[in-house]
Formats: sequence, structure tokens, C-alpha cells
Amino acid sequence: MDLGAVYFFTDDGPNPIEFGQAAEGYGFESLFVPEHTHFPKSRDSAYPEAYGGGELPRFYLRTLDQTVTLSMIAATTDTIKLGTGVCLLAQHDPIAKAKEFATLDHLSGGRLIVGVGFGWNVEEAAANGLVWKNRFSTVRDKLKVMQALWTQEIASYDGVRASLAPSWAWPKTVQPNGPRTYLGGAGPTAMRCAAEWADAWYVVPPPDDPTLEKSIPRFRAMVDAAGRDPDTVGIAVASAPPDPALLDTYRELGVERAVLWIDPSDSPAQGMKNLESVGKVLSTLS
Repeated sequence: MDLGAVYFFTDDGPNPIEFGQAAEGYGFESLFVPEHTHFPKSRDSAYPEAYGGGELPRFYLRTLDQTVTLSMIAATTDTIKLGTGVCLLAQHDPIAKAKEFATLDHLSGGRLIVGVGFGWNVEEAAANGLVWKNRFSTVRDKLKVMQALWTQEIASYDGVRASLAPSWAWPKTVQPNGPRTYLGGAGPTAMRCAAEWADAWYVVPPPDDPTLEKSIPRFRAMVDAAGRDPDTVGIAVASAPPDPALLDTYRELGVERAVLWIDPSDSPAQGMKNLESVGKVLSTLS
């Protein structure tokens, strides 16, 4: 099981270049960067219980752009893989986003992992033009458009929410089948969607199943019901705690990657210390 890290980069926190270099030095296999475009002030969407619930943490309001941040990290590191954890794809144009990600994969030497998700903030999504009830099929079809552009000489896709007429586009991704795609979400619909059309399910463990010992068998049953080979559809854990016993359980359950949570801080020095604290114990988790 690979061990990565996830961090909310903000305009008042650690420098992403220094953070990425340090993460690579500590031996993290990957670094995932979340995204939010903005948060409307008149917000009714509750902060999800799976993420802690209660008041919205201030770092959500100050996140740096995901692709630009990953590009800066890519340019100043050598081996660490670069994850979108997650890209709120329904809020983006898939042709433009495919070009961004293909360029990042090309320039980084094939280090990109593309995590996508449906989002949880209805107001943010609406401001970006998304019809909330259509978010599941929108993400599916936009991802299919991106995959066509990454891998097909003459790319095309005919979908319900997004389509692509036969088109030329380069660069293609260094990874011949495109970057590995993770679909985030812990609910039953997200689980089913991941089982049907993602490369892996990217799950924040729900409060009632922190070990995923209940959830993973349900997911694998969905993969089987979808007619896919369970050996080809992976599971990755998002925002995992650096708990050796828990991580051993994930490993035994066949999780391919655990992405460890690094506490965000509005103090650059403290953010780096938080990375160091998890980095120091990384060797015991390998």
C-alpha cells in the first residue's frame, strides 16, 4: 500500500514548493491537493460530518488554485506523484480541464493521479452553473470527455451531460491509458458510480466505519455487479490518520493507497511542522 499526503494549500499557509519538496524528502509517495473555487456567503450546505461537521474551517475559504499549485510542485520535485484530491469536475469545462491535466502529466513525466468528486456545497456548484441533481452524470460524462482527449488520436464522446465531436488535441498524457482516475465520496451513489466507471474508489472513511471493514465488501460486490474485474478496480483512502493499526487494516483489506491527513495551518512554520510530525513516523507506516 502506497502512502501519500493531502494538504489544503492557502494564501497564508506554507509555500507549496517548500512543502512538496519536504514531502518528497520524507518519503511520501504522493501529494494530493483539494480544490474549491469559492464559498457563497449565504451558505445553507452543512459542512459534512465525514469531514468533522460543525463550523466550516477557514482554510476552505483561502485555497489556492489546484492545477497551478500542483504545477509549481511538479516543477520543483522529481518523483512524488501529484494528485487532485479532488477536482470538482462538474464545475469545469472538460475540454479545458483535459488540456490542463494532460499538460501537467506531460511536463511532470507521467506523475498525475486525477481524483474527481461530486462536491458537497450546493451554492458553490450552482454559482458555477451546475444543476445539482445532475451532478453524478455530469461528472461521469465530463470525465469520459477528458479520457477521450487524453488517449484517442481523434477524440470523441457522446454523452448525456457532455459530448465531444471528433477532435484533435495534444499533448496526450504520458501515461498511455491516461492518469489513474479516483472517484471520491462515501455515500451509496458515489460508491456505485466508482464501481461502474472509475479506476478506484477514493473514500474518506465514514464515522460509523472508520476501518472500512463494512464498506469495502459492499463496494467490491458493486464492482462485481457492474460486470467489472474486481482486481482492476482499486480502493484508496482519503484523509487517513497516521495510525499504524488502522493503516495495517487498510493494507490487509487491499487498499492501494492511503493519503494521510496533514493538519492545515495559517502559520507557514506550523504547517511545515505538521508535515514533519507525520513524516517522522512515515517509516513505521511503510
